Amino acid sequence: MGDQRKTLVLTGASRGIGHATVKRFSDAGWRVITCSRDKVPAECKRDPNWTEHITADLSDPAEVDRFVLETVRLLDPSGLNALVNNAGVSPKSPYQERLGCLNGDLAAWRDVFELNFFAPLALCRGFASVLHEGKGAIVNITSIAGHTVHPFAGSAYSTSKAALSSLTRELAAEFGQIGVRVNALAPGEIETAMLSPETDQLIPRIPMHRLGTPAEVANTVFSLCSPDFSYVTGVEIFVTGGQHLI
Repeated sequence: MGDQRKTLVLTGASRGIGHATVKRFSDAGWRVITCSRDKVPAECKRDPNWTEHITADLSDPAEVDRFVLETVRLLDPSGLNALVNNAGVSPKSPYQERLGCLNGDLAAWRDVFELNFFAPLALCRGFASVLHEGKGAIVNITSIAGHTVHPFAGSAYSTSKAALSSLTRELAAEFGQIGVRVNALAPGEIETAMLSPETDQLIPRIPMHRLGTPAEVANTVFSLCSPDFSYVTGVEIFVTGGQHLI
């Protein structure tokens, strides 16, 4: 890595895939700057490479702008090496039922798109110059639900992730001109708190016959940001155990 430590900015860091991704980059010696609605858990504060955490609600455009400004002030002159857009929301009914096109509140749809789609777009735009300086990479966390009608993920979540997949291609075409790669990673059924209790019913439909782990997603994110993938941009990698093939 040379004399200059690389820097990661990651959203949605306090649990699940975000937390595992922080650990993967930190284990490789990266400096980590994170953002989530919640404060960093106590056990995470002991990570010497998790240097800064900014509490912000990225569903609020003003909070997105504040997060970008505060983060840029923290960066070294060498710029930003990786941005991982992981923050997302998948609302359920009061009875934890899937919300579809007919029973989902339109205001809630706008809230979902604000966090799942517009926040990543705004962050990519906001960090474009420092990513250029750092010859950085962007990874957008999408979902298998963006490519099929999912039995548990709601329609707003699924369509917002489909939009983020399309946005990834558009960003890759434009950001390639400033030396920044943009890719997406679509997890399937991963063992996190976001899973529905009925998810076990899907395991027989997964060719690898098991749930994935946050660490397996984090390893793929890290690879997409590494020099091993230096000529890869505009792709979406499925971390689904083959579920997307069925």
